[in-house]
Amino acid sequence: MTQASAFIDGASRGNPGPASVGVVFQDAKGATLKNLSIRIGVATNNIAEYYALVFALQEALLLKISKLKIYTDSELVAKQFSGEYKIKEPSLKALSLLVTHLKPGFEKLTVEHVPREKNKLADRQANLALDDQAFL
Repeated sequence: MTQASAFIDGASRGNPGPASVGVVFQDAKGATLKNLSIRIGVATNNIAEYYALVFALQEALLLKISKLKIYTDSELVAKQFSGEYKIKEPSLKALSLLVTHLKPGFEKLTVEHVPREKNKLADRQANLALDDQAFL
């Protein structure tokens, strides 16, 4: 598999509070390739959004995806990825370093902001993890 899309979302109940990530990979026809639903402990919503991006990039590399389009409802993550927004928060800077480290593994990588209603699949995966009683 060389090309795919990933819808990503991070969730936090309490901000900071119990947090999770959801990722949904799709092929060019929109068929689901893989879902990720992972609790990440206690975090803010912005940190959870960044973790969703990191998990998506790692999983895409494991799936041997070389061209990846990522869709997120986090304007912050999308605009920090593109360089349009500066990263001031130290914890987000650290996660951004992970993203920067993973970028060269892709032939083509884009991160695009989409409205929340177009990101329901990833939101559902993030909430599934939060609704699961097992906690880190």
